[in-house]
Amino acid sequence: MKPIEVIFTLNGKDTRVSSDPNRTLLEVLRNDLGLTGTKDACGGEGECGACTVILNGKPVNSCLLFIGQVMGQNITTIEGLSEKGDYHPIQKAFVEAGAVQCGYCTPGAVLASKALLDNNPRPSDQEISDGLSGNLCRCTGYKKMMDAIHLAAERHSND
Repeated sequence: MKPIEVIFTLNGKDTRVSSDPNRTLLEVLRNDLGLTGTKDACGGEGECGACTVILNGKPVNSCLLFIGQVMGQNITTIEGLSEKGDYHPIQKAFVEAGAVQCGYCTPGAVLASKALLDNNPRPSDQEISDGLSGNLCRCTGYKKMMDAIHLAAERHSND
């Protein structure tokens, strides 16, 4: 198929890619743009959340989006959270709460958490559970992730 040119904002920067329109955002991020923090754990089924990115403020599975669907959109990947080379406060909270084990699901869970906290700075346990519902984790369980999100929310409210 003939490549298309797609222009979008990626991690705060204007980005232009030429790609087969049948490729997913996940494929383009990892293979063309070298952003390997976005993971592929379910083979494009949209079941695990390891490929979560933030699209216009909402967490989405990048394996379910064709590259053409992001034309003109604003996307944040885990690589875009770094602030002046330092970890984002949510990333710090995940580490401090022990919410990272193997780390494979962590980028997606952190981005889902960021989207949640951006829209709801003081979420309840149920709201956190709902916010993480698309992200599967086999190692940490969700209690430590919930603790991390509460910690990040508490710190943000004290800023």
